[in-house]
Amino acid sequence: QVQLVESGGGLAQLGGSLRLSCKASHNIFSISRVDWHRQAPGQQRELVARITSGGEAYYSDSVKGRFTISKDNVENTVYLQMNSLKPEDTGVYYCYWLGLGWGQGTQVTVSS
Repeated sequence: QVQLVESGGGLAQLGGSLRLSCKASHNIFSISRVDWHRQAPGQQRELVARITSGGEAYYSDSVKGRFTISKDNVENTVYLQMNSLKPEDTGVYYCYWLGLGWGQGTQVTVSS
């Protein structure tokens, strides 16, 4: 069974950057649609970025211009580059891979 392993979370300061990774544990012929969601304390999980099988990217208004989603078909990995981080970006970030399910989540904390 293919598992999704997330990494790259941690503590960042206001205006800092982090890069999250979501890697499939087995080789996949092609990467289907992959989302990044986040869940802030006491809040519902929300979609922040999506990349389609064709490579088209979509972003929520709250992260547009600051976050970039990308994929590496050779490495079976999807990335979320997060720049100009704000305290409101704090939360647990989950990748959702169509056909495979959810990653385990990685904590991102942005301090002011």
